[in-house]
Amino acid sequence: MPATVKGVPTLISLLLLAGMVLTNTHAFIRTPAGRSLHVPCHSLLSSRPAARTPILLPTSRANHKLRPFCSAAAASAVPPPPSSIPAITNEPNGDTSKSQKLFERPFKGIMEDVRRKAPHYLSDFKDGANLKGVAATFFLFFACLAPAVAFGGLMGKLTEGNIGTMEMLLATAYNGMAYALFAGQPLTIIGSTGPVLAFTLVLYRTAQNLALPFLPLYSWVGIWTSFILFVSSITSLSNMVNYFTRFTDEIFSLLISLIFLYEAVKDLSSFFLNPSVGFAKALLSLVVAFTTFNTGIALAGLRRGKVLTKGIRDTIADFAPTIGVLAGCFLTVLAKTHKGEVLPTLLIPDTFTTSLGRPWLVNIWQLPVWARWAAFIPALMSSVLLFMDQNITVRLVNSPAHKIKKGYGLHLDMFVVSILTFVNSLFGLPWLVAATVRSLNHVRACARFGTTQEGEVVIEGMQENRMTGLAIHSLIGFAILSCRPLLGQVPLAVLMGLFLYLGKSSLGGNQMWERLKLLITDPAQRPKAAWAQKVPYKVSAAFTALQFACLGGMWALKSSSIGVLFPLLIAALAPIRVGIERVGWFSKKDLEVLDSEDE
Repeated sequence: MPATVKGVPTLISLLLLAGMVLTNTHAFIRTPAGRSLHVPCHSLLSSRPAARTPILLPTSRANHKLRPFCSAAAASAVPPPPSSIPAITNEPNGDTSKSQKLFERPFKGIMEDVRRKAPHYLSDFKDGANLKGVAATFFLFFACLAPAVAFGGLMGKLTEGNIGTMEMLLATAYNGMAYALFAGQPLTIIGSTGPVLAFTLVLYRTAQNLALPFLPLYSWVGIWTSFILFVSSITSLSNMVNYFTRFTDEIFSLLISLIFLYEAVKDLSSFFLNPSVGFAKALLSLVVAFTTFNTGIALAGLRRGKVLTKGIRDTIADFAPTIGVLAGCFLTVLAKTHKGEVLPTLLIPDTFTTSLGRPWLVNIWQLPVWARWAAFIPALMSSVLLFMDQNITVRLVNSPAHKIKKGYGLHLDMFVVSILTFVNSLFGLPWLVAATVRSLNHVRACARFGTTQEGEVVIEGMQENRMTGLAIHSLIGFAILSCRPLLGQVPLAVLMGLFLYLGKSSLGGNQMWERLKLLITDPAQRPKAAWAQKVPYKVSAAFTALQFACLGGMWALKSSSIGVLFPLLIAALAPIRVGIERVGWFSKKDLEVLDSEDE
């Protein structure tokens, strides 16, 4: 997000955020019974007759693996002995990318990913060349461009211009194209994240304290980080995600969604507290942002309506966020033409060069020899950060709810990220990793929806392709090379409205969010879902409170001076999940409902 005025009261942001969310609880896709579309975090009821994978529960020290995210829950399931656990499958030809082994022989996982994805490579381009692909491209173009500009501007401020907006835009463009071409799961969108920004700031301060040149130190830390990620990719360490459950997914996904919503609302509220921005201009910014947001929400909701034909409704819903952006821009033009009000716009560099005018390639040999080796220590932390962000986001993208058919590529994904991290480090570009909110919205944009007999709108299939990711980032590259003046006219308020849309849409299907709302809901209006009907209310509330405590701890840690330790708390969620069952806080029967992959 753009830099905000210091001292913005948190209370104003939270009140606006709460009002926006609570007044739009109907947003996107809801059923007559009040149930949300189950998208990011758990699977939908499916008509496939395929055999279910056994649940893996931490029942003893000898057998204490958590259920993989592609497994289905069954109330009476009994964990099989470890030797009898079959390969986890989620597609007709079997997907062994989720092996139960934490480590495998070198390159085994990557080669399996390549063999799995190779037969679909050409179809990945053909499957994205249609109207839905065009809609996804225009939507995600703005959704990826805006955070890149915001994070780039903030990083430039924190590092005194060493890594700024142009470096961020260039990295976003070429990293996104490379990832779309070579990664195992091209539906994932990579970008900068808050924890990476916090780590970069700590590294910059460390360089100043030790009187070391920042960019050479940054490059060496990145080189070591890429090496660690490379080793993790060739040894299949990404199999660690199979030890995570919905407990982790919901907390992490909700955290990232709330960060998007909170930061957007905080930036909007800052207009009212900035002396250089008049009240009329601040109020206009708020109106423009909510015009963008509510237009997208309303048009996306047409998918479950009865007006027009299904094909027309689906097409309008696909283009909903793009139409919302155009509506906000149109309102801004009217205000400028008739009232003379000019709103703040994107800050795009005038020339295509580094922020400080330095050569693109960093002279890594300026760093003393001892510091080159010492850079391995901070690289350990940055490796954990990138590894956890990447794998949890990819796990969410690969959810069975999304009906992925072409298989996954966890280890190939990590291999590509390690190579991109190495190249970015040499050129002093920011490190990019899978971005949760952008990735989940990309998945939604590529999904094909249908309606059940009960009137519930569900995902029927997924348009798995590489074309949309390639097109999105190619457009960003073209824009920063040839259309910088045009981009500089896009109002910030429009992008804040788009951020609200991104964050709100990512809440759909998050059971933890639904259970939080249930705490203030009339008991007679409880949904028919299993977690609301089969689990006692007090148990459900206690489980939700525990998740919320973890969420609060993560929020506090990311905002503290030791925010770089944020990924360690993410990694601790899996042991916490094991611990709450071992100490007997919740019965196995209740956990199988609350923490299951299926309802």
